[in-house]
Amino acid sequence: MAVRATMTRFPSDPDAQDASGLPWGVTVTPFSGQDENGSAPAYGSDGHLLPRCENCWAYYNTYCEQEQWAWTCSLCGTLNGLTSETIARYSLPRPCAENMSSFVDLELPCSEEEAMQARPVYVAAVDLSSSEEFLELTKSALLAALEALGPGSLFGLATFSHKIGLYDVQGPIPVVKNIFVHPESDSTSSIELEDVMPLFSFLAPVETCKERIASALETLKPTTSWERSTAVGQGSEGVLLGGRGFGVAMEALCNYLGSEYGNTFALARVFAFLSGPPDYGAGQLDTRRYGEQYASKGEDADRALLPEQTPFYKDLAAVAVQAGVCVDIFAVTNEYTDLASLKFLSIESGGSLFLYSNTDDSTLPQDMYRMLSRPYAFNCILRLRTSSEFKPGHSFGHFFPDPQYENVQHIICCDSYATYAYDFDFANTSGFSRHTSELPMLQIAFQYTVAVPVEEFSTSESSSASRIKHSLKRRLRIRTLQFGTAHNINEIFDTVDPEVVLSILVHKVILASLEKGVREGRALLHDWLVLLTAQYNDACKLVQHEHGSSTNVHIDVAFSQCPQLQPLPRLVFALLRNPLLRFHEEGVHPDYRIYLQCLFSALEPSSLHRAVYPLLTSFATPDKQAYPRHSLSRAALITSGSPIFFLDAFTTLVVFYSSTADPSLPFPPPHDCLLRTTINKLKQERSITPKLMFIRGGQDDSTAFENYLIEEQDVDGSGFTSIMGFVSFLEEVNHNVLEYMK
Repeated sequence: MAVRATMTRFPSDPDAQDASGLPWGVTVTPFSGQDENGSAPAYGSDGHLLPRCENCWAYYNTYCEQEQWAWTCSLCGTLNGLTSETIARYSLPRPCAENMSSFVDLELPCSEEEAMQARPVYVAAVDLSSSEEFLELTKSALLAALEALGPGSLFGLATFSHKIGLYDVQGPIPVVKNIFVHPESDSTSSIELEDVMPLFSFLAPVETCKERIASALETLKPTTSWERSTAVGQGSEGVLLGGRGFGVAMEALCNYLGSEYGNTFALARVFAFLSGPPDYGAGQLDTRRYGEQYASKGEDADRALLPEQTPFYKDLAAVAVQAGVCVDIFAVTNEYTDLASLKFLSIESGGSLFLYSNTDDSTLPQDMYRMLSRPYAFNCILRLRTSSEFKPGHSFGHFFPDPQYENVQHIICCDSYATYAYDFDFANTSGFSRHTSELPMLQIAFQYTVAVPVEEFSTSESSSASRIKHSLKRRLRIRTLQFGTAHNINEIFDTVDPEVVLSILVHKVILASLEKGVREGRALLHDWLVLLTAQYNDACKLVQHEHGSSTNVHIDVAFSQCPQLQPLPRLVFALLRNPLLRFHEEGVHPDYRIYLQCLFSALEPSSLHRAVYPLLTSFATPDKQAYPRHSLSRAALITSGSPIFFLDAFTTLVVFYSSTADPSLPFPPPHDCLLRTTINKLKQERSITPKLMFIRGGQDDSTAFENYLIEEQDVDGSGFTSIMGFVSFLEEVNHNVLEYMK
């Protein structure tokens, strides 16, 4: 469990918090196997015996004062009695995990029936209202998935168009049974897939049916235009519908699988492959809202295209959660699909949303394999507690809040990359008392389930084959942290973590964009930097009047007196230039913006930093690094004199050979060189598969590389006046700070 705070010395009171101008909060990556310093938790058993405070329900930890018969809660100061069972436990020669570390992972009791109830269940739902290229890519992705799935897994193959198809692959020949979808969007008649095919016929064991599943995938063909026109007919206002009954199919699959939730499986994952917008049956979306009509109606497209147009998929996410179903959506399309409406089905059910603009260079197969190869937890509960002087404010991330308890989040599926964020407020005006030795405390409890393979050897003398099942383990992971308090504003500034500040800012501007539009999100971010700059200059007494004049005032917009704050202007500038906050008229596709919202709001701080402000390094040769970091400008390319540049933009990796590079340098770089080793290491560490590009300056089109050089003015040649270089941006901030300080 990695926990990072915006500053390691907290503000002492509300006035100090306001004066700092900084967001106050933390990011939490609960299923990370190590903390932010690379240390693993102390493992133990009997998590249900861990003492809890009678007042605030915090867990006993190493910061608590323990007496012979009692202990004092480190969060609220309450004195709690110890049971005789706990006293005996803590009297053993070998100390328990909770007395060894403030970061523990404890086993919880689980009945034998619960432990052996589950086999991992995976279902692919494939869009047949698509192209041959889309289906070929989907087949490749599912074949990669089959290689990643462990023995004991159950797999089901379904298709959707104007009908839903269920495959039985357990016989010698794959058999598909179809049921037609009602074309009306307001149809309430639910489809009972159990009547079409029993669930146990649909879910096939991967270890015995892998070849048959692969054979079934080869039979997938797109629905023909004749099939669609015959079955679908004309839509409203004479528009020919495509026959993509995605909403009906997802609702039917959730109900189908939910009938065995807690019996056959503890978690089912549905992989939904989508080639365009749902336009048939319940859950169909009107994609005509994307287009020129906003200009004619005077509507703000940056605001109108961000909210969902129907609650159908948000309501369906609640059904999926109740059914123990996690939905991952893989959209492979460049047409408007309205991900603003679809996203809730994935992110609220614990899944992910992927968007690929075309089939040619899609990393879908690699992403599928990567996603299924890493461990994940499910049926998770995340709870954050604080000492009494402060409290959690907003919480951010892909979860759904508990309807009854505050600061409790439910996460259906959580991998080691999934990150959540909280900001804090003071509980009263007095803040942290300077007259006591008590320091701010934070405790995060993460209760989760993992499936552990268990091998059971056959008792039959005639067979030596082994049968593999999965045993469920319920665990409680607890992290307790103590922070210092700042005696003055400089101590706050000196302990800032700019990457965590960026994370909290991204969550806040996404929220503002969704509620009031992109323009409002941009304004919020820009105004924040202006306010921070003004308060920094005021606190550090840096405002200088040149030559005694009241008009010539020098403002330190580069935070030259505080290294920890210096990255922030560049990060804010880069975020304003990112498609997440670019205007609709600048050519940002609304689905891509939604994809970035979903991606950025789940990344841990270092990854988000890389996605917002790419890292540019240079190499003298493929085996020798020249400079570890450059600014994102053409000037950096010219002045460095290096022949090779490597740019890491998180989702994209670019190797760029300068036009002046020695022709004898091998291109592309050899597989055994330092540059390739660096690239391979980055690819292994990523939550998604980055695209890798090799470009030779002067010979290849360099646009893909040059577009990342955002510190130049109007890099992409679009000519929009809203685009400015970094120097001009700082001048504008300087002007706004002067206006603010008048």
